[in-house]
Amino acid sequence: MYERFVEQRAEEALADTPVVLIVGPRRAGKTTLVRKMGETGRTYITLDDQTALAAAQSDPAGFIRGLDQAIIDEIQRAPDLLLAIKKTVDEDYRPGRFLLTGSANVLTLPRIADSLAGRMETIQMLPLAKSEVEGRTPTFLERLFEGKLQSQRNAIVGDDLVQLVLLGGFPEAISRETERRRQDWLRSYLTSILTRDLRDIADVEKLTELPKFVRLLAEHSGQLVNYSQFAAGIGVTHKTGQRYVGLLEQVFLVATVQPWFTNALKRIAKTPKLHFLDSGLLATVRGLTFDRVKADRATFGALLESFVFSEVLKLMSASDLRVTPHHFRDRDMREVDIVLERDDGMIVGIEVKASATVKAGDFGGLRALAEACGDRFAFGVVLYDSADVVPFGDKLVAAPLSCLWSAAA
Repeated sequence: MYERFVEQRAEEALADTPVVLIVGPRRAGKTTLVRKMGETGRTYITLDDQTALAAAQSDPAGFIRGLDQAIIDEIQRAPDLLLAIKKTVDEDYRPGRFLLTGSANVLTLPRIADSLAGRMETIQMLPLAKSEVEGRTPTFLERLFEGKLQSQRNAIVGDDLVQLVLLGGFPEAISRETERRRQDWLRSYLTSILTRDLRDIADVEKLTELPKFVRLLAEHSGQLVNYSQFAAGIGVTHKTGQRYVGLLEQVFLVATVQPWFTNALKRIAKTPKLHFLDSGLLATVRGLTFDRVKADRATFGALLESFVFSEVLKLMSASDLRVTPHHFRDRDMREVDIVLERDDGMIVGIEVKASATVKAGDFGGLRALAEACGDRFAFGVVLYDSADVVPFGDKLVAAPLSCLWSAAA
């Protein structure tokens, strides 16, 4: 069993907050985690059980009555339970009363978002980070803001890097012995999400078109969002296309990343960017295998960028730093793949490069970001397929992608 980053955060939250909700994709390991935490005597209930689900939906208040120190798995299947939980928590505000999991972001549902404000802490749990698989405590974000990234003696490079990115982070996919078996599992997983989980949170017209819609999004992972283009691909309106992307965000298949901009610069693009949250799933949707990527390395860049974005999100859940992810692009098309803004306003930029060589021109976006940030710019890095850290000027370096999961030296 892997040690998960969010376990300590969840334990800390249960010590002072009545309700803790762990949200993330289905099969990311949430149930395994909460059942481990339930070994201390918490009652475990899963709403994947049809009898429990029927009871919860027919009488939410009666279902919650008498429950204490309880774990309720897959809460999105009966969201009205959250209103019943609010009522019982208002009557008895002791910390640690309810540990919930959700495979859809129930906080975006009507009536739910504000009902547990101040009563519930929400923690996001994505599939496994590489450092969780390795059993390491990551230090990448802290070192990045300090400008102290290091060369990596045992860096994962070349074909091994491609294999890692194609693997993704779902525990059950990782455990499969062959690429074909992993992709079979991921295809089945996607079908389950699109045909079952989305129905828990919304009425979706053109449900049969969703696989085609997801394939269209996969071709644009790492690019700016174009809702009209996405919608036209399956013959729906711009508004419906935007809604579908929002629903896929709710079930943690994709994420849209807002642009970083400052009012001092009017020439910055303000369109969000789209990423798949698991690179293995992205590769499967796009029909990319190791042999195909090796034959056409140009296909690897988008996979790698989404992999790095997802890894950074996972590291954020393990870090005491409070950072917000963005992307950056100005009207001269200078861009930075990932921009992290710390809560004190300091900024770092991450550019992702799939090749083993870096040139001065690869830092154009980072230099534009540094100019836009002024004194707020802490550091910029081009992560690339190598083992060496190479300086490229003040506060700018090329660094190994393996820095993402290395522990402190």
